[in-house]
Amino acid sequence: MLPRGRPRALGAAALLLLLLVIVFYLFDGRLRGAAALDEDLPWDHNRSACFPLRSLLPKCELLHVAIVCAGYNSSRDVVTLVKSLLFYRKNPLHLHLVTDAIARNILDTLFHTWMVPAVAVSFYDADEFQAGVLILHLPSPKPQAASSCPPLPDKQVIGLVENQSDWYLGNLWKNHRPWPALGRGFNTGVILLRLDRLRQAGWEHVWMVTARRLLLTLSATSLADQDIFNAVIKEQPELVLLLPCVWNLQLSDHTRAEHCYSEASDLKVIHWNSPKKLRVKNKHVEFFRNLYLTFLEYDGNLLRRELFGCPSQPPPQAEELQRARAHLDEEDACFEFQHQRLTMPRVHLTFLPVELQLPRLYDVTLVAQLSMDRLQMLEALCGHWPGPMSLALYLTDAEAQQFLRFVEASPVLSARHNVAYHVVYREGPLYPVNHLRNVALAQALTSYVFLSDIDFLPVHSLYDYLRASMEQLELSSRPKVALVVPAFESLHYRLSFPASKAELLALLDAGSLYTFRYHVWPRGHAPTDYARWREAQAPYRVQWAADYEPYVVVPRDCPHYDSRFVGFGWNKVAHIVELDAQEYEFLVLPEAFAIHMPHAPSLDISRFRSNPAYRDCLQALKDEFHQDLSRRYGAAALKYLPALQQS
Repeated sequence: MLPRGRPRALGAAALLLLLLVIVFYLFDGRLRGAAALDEDLPWDHNRSACFPLRSLLPKCELLHVAIVCAGYNSSRDVVTLVKSLLFYRKNPLHLHLVTDAIARNILDTLFHTWMVPAVAVSFYDADEFQAGVLILHLPSPKPQAASSCPPLPDKQVIGLVENQSDWYLGNLWKNHRPWPALGRGFNTGVILLRLDRLRQAGWEHVWMVTARRLLLTLSATSLADQDIFNAVIKEQPELVLLLPCVWNLQLSDHTRAEHCYSEASDLKVIHWNSPKKLRVKNKHVEFFRNLYLTFLEYDGNLLRRELFGCPSQPPPQAEELQRARAHLDEEDACFEFQHQRLTMPRVHLTFLPVELQLPRLYDVTLVAQLSMDRLQMLEALCGHWPGPMSLALYLTDAEAQQFLRFVEASPVLSARHNVAYHVVYREGPLYPVNHLRNVALAQALTSYVFLSDIDFLPVHSLYDYLRASMEQLELSSRPKVALVVPAFESLHYRLSFPASKAELLALLDAGSLYTFRYHVWPRGHAPTDYARWREAQAPYRVQWAADYEPYVVVPRDCPHYDSRFVGFGWNKVAHIVELDAQEYEFLVLPEAFAIHMPHAPSLDISRFRSNPAYRDCLQALKDEFHQDLSRRYGAAALKYLPALQQS
């Protein structure tokens, strides 16, 4: 699937620009002529004068961009392309994404939650095409075309920039035997394709015949689709439209690229397909590197810009949120809470590659959420939990890159391939804790999930113990059971972590450990009945009580968290209420435990403790929550009313 492929693209009218390499998108809405082309080109460069010298595209003309993207890393890299594209664009865009199943899942969610005005997205299944040469199949899906086309000559259907390396000259090393090409050949990092004429010319047949014939003597391509494009053009040079080199400035250690431009404003696309290209000898490489870093960490929320004067229908989810926000009162003391619940942050699923085994009947994924200030807890958690994890991280675009570097530099984290990290980009003043939990929960693949928090370390044996307990209890025939993992806490940053229940009880008796929140919120875990747990040899059932918020193992299809609860307060409690309302049975496991590790308090908990208005808003959310419970469960919800009123 062209693992080195990194899309970056520009488009004009009914033409499609397809990119398979990392480039940067510098777009000012203009298509320049070819007057600056090198004089020593071995073909008739006058044909480039047929390139349309259009001073400015119509403001609202729809541009089509095709991108091939496969795998986790390409899906992450393509976000930088899209940011640069959105930053410079002045026209509505239609993105045509040829993806594998992994990239489709990631990018579909990303664009759905990004909600950028005047951007349409269509997906095409890359698995239907031959691996390695996806670009050659592009005319096959027949994506929508715009209503007008530049007046290109009939036979010029493929727009390309000359290759700026010496690859096709065949003199790089002894016995170097590249595929045939016209002169220096052409680079296919950026391609302008006239799809309708390619279809009429039987393009699929043309390139396949050429490739099969040459493969009899050349055995394999070195540069995938680029070799085949060049071989076809060598035999049919009339097909190519020579594009100015500013549309594909190829960074490398030779100086040829520097002759392509005199001003940075001349550049359209800067192309690299390897991190090494950021360390080339080009005298302007620092400029290019800074440009790359700018878009890498640019806040994508700022790119939800309207194209004023261009009529466009906002994405349905954005329109619905806008209508709801229109009814909010900014003078309301609880405006922050109401606005946060009507915010849909961007979501980038599986930000890093993950390799998950096919789940067994009794397998469990640890589900948690965190922000940048809890990142240092990941390594310790990985040491305690060898099983799969699904983690939602609430980060800015810049923090997401810091997180990436942190994982890559960590021997512990970089060695773990069964941890799925899902980045939810920060937006709004309050921490959307339950939304984050729902993102992580929805991506778990095992039949069961352990709903935990990032600042808890489970006993090292918990993963194996949970799987054995679920099998012993035959939970597959009991779909509404919540296994309670008793929670404890340490007030010391350094702790000799207990390896067994006996060791934990010894620390508890010595005053080195405590039952969780015993001194500030004992009601949260009192129903677990720690006195009974000390002596228990088998799972025992406990009843729901007001403010109960244990950490539980439940089926993956359990009710999701109520996302109206943001910031601090009642977010887990409401979920346990929902489980009880659906008649889940709570079973405490006699050998299970997790320990909360100390850390600085969050901003939201500080606001909860110091601000009466914050607590009043939380009470209003609780009242609203109970009204919804009453509508769903009728009289059965009356049992929760006293708890909501007194807590």
